[in-house]
Amino acid sequence: MSTAGGASIPPEQLKARYIGTGHADMQKHDWITQQHRDTLSSHVGHYDQLSYYAVSQNDSVARVRAQMLEKVFQPCGPPPQKKDGA
Repeated sequence: MSTAGGASIPPEQLKARYIGTGHADMQKHDWITQQHRDTLSSHVGHYDQLSYYAVSQNDSVARVRAQMLEKVFQPCGPPPQKKDGA
């Protein structure tokens, strides 16, 4: 990625600008959870997409919104158990 002048942007600035890009110590579960949360938030924020899902599921828009907001808390289930590396 580069700026308007053509100079490249350092990775540290990209990571500061875009929260979901992660970092070197990020686990796979953390990254995929962030992606799912971002996607669900986008669906909830765009009424047209939300109404499309409501029609396809034969539910009300409010119910589909509530279901998606509940999924935001743990979209990929609980985090995996950490192994003790003594």
